[in-house]
Amino acid sequence: MKQFFKMTLATICGIAIFLVITGLFFVISLVGMIASDSASTKVKDNSVFVIKLNGTISERAEEGTPFDALLGLGDMSAMGLDELIASIRKAKDNDDIKGIYLEGGVLSFDAPATAQQLRDALKDFKKSGKWIVAYADQYFQASYYVASVADNIYLNDHGAIDFKGLGGKGEYYKGLYDKLGIKYMVAKVGKYKSYVERNTLTGMSDYDREQRSAYLNGIWNYWLKEMAEGRKVKAEDLNQLANDSIMAFADTKDYVKAKLVDKILFPEEIKAEIKKRLKIDEDNDINQLSLSDMLNVKSKEKKDGEKIAVYYAYGSIVDSETMNLLDGGGHCIVGKSTAEDLRKLADDDDVKAVVFRVNSGGGSAVASEQIRHAIKLLKEKKPVVVSMGGVAASGGYWISSPANYIFAEPTTITGSIGIFGLIPNFSGLVTDKLGVTFDGVTTNKFTDYETDLILGKDPNEIMQHMQTYINQGYQNFLDIVSEGRGIKPAMVDSIGQGRVWLATDALNIKLVDKLGSLDDAVKKAAELAKLDEYHTTAYPNKGSWMDQFMPKEDKGTYLDSKLQAEIKALLGDLYEPLMQIRNDIKNNSRIQARMLDDVRVK
Repeated sequence: MKQFFKMTLATICGIAIFLVITGLFFVISLVGMIASDSASTKVKDNSVFVIKLNGTISERAEEGTPFDALLGLGDMSAMGLDELIASIRKAKDNDDIKGIYLEGGVLSFDAPATAQQLRDALKDFKKSGKWIVAYADQYFQASYYVASVADNIYLNDHGAIDFKGLGGKGEYYKGLYDKLGIKYMVAKVGKYKSYVERNTLTGMSDYDREQRSAYLNGIWNYWLKEMAEGRKVKAEDLNQLANDSIMAFADTKDYVKAKLVDKILFPEEIKAEIKKRLKIDEDNDINQLSLSDMLNVKSKEKKDGEKIAVYYAYGSIVDSETMNLLDGGGHCIVGKSTAEDLRKLADDDDVKAVVFRVNSGGGSAVASEQIRHAIKLLKEKKPVVVSMGGVAASGGYWISSPANYIFAEPTTITGSIGIFGLIPNFSGLVTDKLGVTFDGVTTNKFTDYETDLILGKDPNEIMQHMQTYINQGYQNFLDIVSEGRGIKPAMVDSIGQGRVWLATDALNIKLVDKLGSLDDAVKKAAELAKLDEYHTTAYPNKGSWMDQFMPKEDKGTYLDSKLQAEIKALLGDLYEPLMQIRNDIKNNSRIQARMLDDVRVK
């Protein structure tokens, strides 16, 4: 027995020592990662900034944690357009950085205008006289559009270019819901308000086809013009390429002949090409800077003068983050907390003007109104200028409309002035197919109207009440835009009806004031505030990585969003319709100001 206790004690001590040593290694590694992340990057002479056109690019970089690499989640974080543009500007101003190397891959943007803004930043970089070179095994269309700004474009010997125009086919779930015994009931205003169509139709309506054709052709023509300028060819010749053949299947020699690329190279040959530009020997290494390196390079921009706040509002507009998780997760604009942030900016005497950066296709009408009201109160104290990103439509336009001035990118999608209510009727599934019946006692006729509606009891009468409410909501939307933009309600109605507009067209109908970038919006805000010297500060604060482990009330955690991604990967094509049903059961914000659907491009 004595020997047993001796062996047991030795085992326990061994385990304890192992855990202590492991813990020390973990803490040392963690401290090292944090210190490395915060250390300033020293740029070597004759360096190249390498931008990998791979993954996803969204409006703003999301904060990860030092544990991402350990958990294998690092590749799930999207690049932020804000950080990319800031890094390109640093590279432009740094004399030790001689050029930018674009490495092509599978790159996805949250909207066409995001790709356009990245390309514009690269185009501005070239004004410094420095070079840009692009190389890829395969160029997807959006990454090729961005790469077309380069001085030279190279392609792998067995590479391909996805050059085919914009568009595609969406999924319509009515046939599936019919088989399940589910019928969607809709109350809406706006003949172009097509968000509901995937649940109520088996194909695209004529109105939706009209608006999609208009803005997609507008974006494609803009891209053609830019690519033609970059490649020194005619836009109509590029368009003819997309019409005549499937370029993804072309021989690499045909890409050179069509002037889509300059030369076909193997990976080791592109390195030699870069070394020639740097004027270094073939035996020497290329000094490279990644995006993470550039983030820690000191900026030459001074923080002198008065403060202009740049407030980023992007993602779905929701009543709470819990509802956002039910809707698939991702970054969101929470009505209550965003309104509170804006009230704090209004009361902050150090902030002299606010640029409200909007990139949203809308969402909850209630949350949109909370934010709009806060913007209106903010405008009473200091100038507010809206800078529209990839999308500022429906609820995204609702919250933009009261600003003093509105800028939009040339390929921004905006408008979609209209609202809807969408409620599923499960009687065909629950009662007819599953045989479940319901009964109970209520004090009044409409006491349990939500249950009655989804079970098909007196739906027409209830939907009449909802349609009246939707009509009133639409009229409020018209009045809001009329007040903010100085346009008569009847005129707003004529350009409203839920129609989505490309910014170049929205400019002509006074939905926006001018085409321009975030920088242009900042300059306008300074002008309105009569500031000679100024600097910008981004809001809201992203928070530290520690915040991920201290979730607040009604706040989804970092791992929640990762779980959503795993569920989506598991369910595949079934994810959207199944989540739609789940959301409609759980969602208590039935009145939506939301545009058609995802406009992501790759």
